[in-house]
Amino acid sequence: MSLITNLTRMWLTRSVKPFTFTNEYDSVLPFENAENLGLYVHIPFCKSICSFCPYCKILYDKELLDRYIDYLLQEIHLVGKNLSEKNLSEKKRVTSLYFGGGTPALAVERIGEIIQALEEYFEISQGVGLELHPSNVTAEILLKLKKAGVTKISIGIQSFQEKFQNILGRKAVDTLALKKALEAVPFETVSMDFIFALPNQTFEDLKSDIDTAFLVGANHIAVYPFIDFTFTKSKVRAMKKKEKRKLLDDITLYCYEKGYERDSIWTFSKEKGAKYSSMTRENFLGFGASATTLLRNQFKINTFSVEEYIKRIESKTLPTSLTIRFSERQRMIYWLFWTAYTTKVQERDFEKFFKVPLKKMYGKELRLARKLGFVTYEKDKGEYKMTLKGAFYYHYYENYYTLSYIDKMWGIMRKVAFPEKIEF
Repeated sequence: MSLITNLTRMWLTRSVKPFTFTNEYDSVLPFENAENLGLYVHIPFCKSICSFCPYCKILYDKELLDRYIDYLLQEIHLVGKNLSEKNLSEKKRVTSLYFGGGTPALAVERIGEIIQALEEYFEISQGVGLELHPSNVTAEILLKLKKAGVTKISIGIQSFQEKFQNILGRKAVDTLALKKALEAVPFETVSMDFIFALPNQTFEDLKSDIDTAFLVGANHIAVYPFIDFTFTKSKVRAMKKKEKRKLLDDITLYCYEKGYERDSIWTFSKEKGAKYSSMTRENFLGFGASATTLLRNQFKINTFSVEEYIKRIESKTLPTSLTIRFSERQRMIYWLFWTAYTTKVQERDFEKFFKVPLKKMYGKELRLARKLGFVTYEKDKGEYKMTLKGAFYYHYYENYYTLSYIDKMWGIMRKVAFPEKIEF
């Protein structure tokens, strides 16, 4: 796997230079002039730990959660005060704010406090999203979230079916209670997450989950592939390539037939404007343990250790664990990779961000992608759009990328709070 990703990296960056993350960090983050800036907050607490989940999380403890949030608020002020120190007359306009985890709804009593702290420095223009475990979806919790300012929610269902709940170590979902709670407290977007490519999973299984989701109150769904991270305790085996491709194609075609709009490789919306994605943004600031920040020339990631996170902030220092300083070509690849997640790439967006035409930098690659049937090109729009074949191979390569880069990095950072260096 590393051979494929390394060769691709060298070809696309026109360099043998690896992606190098080091433990250097900036005391002041240069985000003042970043356009299309988003915000992300990580709450790494769960009442139980799912064996398949790779994200930074620890068992819920109310006292520790409250202590963590106290320091999370301090991190927000450490970053945001740079705006006020420069006497900027206006708040920094950002696109959206997303809360992930973990189970952010466990902090329901303090979500409003976190949003208020961020709003001291930022003007949020496209709403606030938050992830929930199905057990959090009660009218009481939803009402508190809505009053705090949350406008979008994402519910981690994974599967409504007992056979897959057993495989994943999840409990049954009370669909009637779910439907009643969502009817009682409506949101702009109600997204539900599902996992596909589980052992012996069929199109009928996924079709049933998708239909149930929209029946009980979702207006958006995300159908993510199962990825077998090496550091998790999951014993679930990944599905073979041929079966996985057919399953993804069948899901996509079914959603198209139903009139659902595809807004990324594996997300679909039932209603226009219903969107939920914390990833497809040109720049973003991340707050909390393991949260990442992406800016014009750098990417940085906070320590995974909650205790070390707190210690860093106690010393009035940002809790950055690793930072990469991008070369121009490296930044272009990062931009293209995550923009392509939406299944579309606009030439004008690339040129606006990098001040150089897309075709000048990657014309040969784009012609090859068209020839291989991965993308189509609409000249009047200046837009490259993935075909079904292209979407599958994006997913297939993303799996290699995840296991070669993210699996290695997260595996190390789960054990070492501040590694000296990681190279890919």
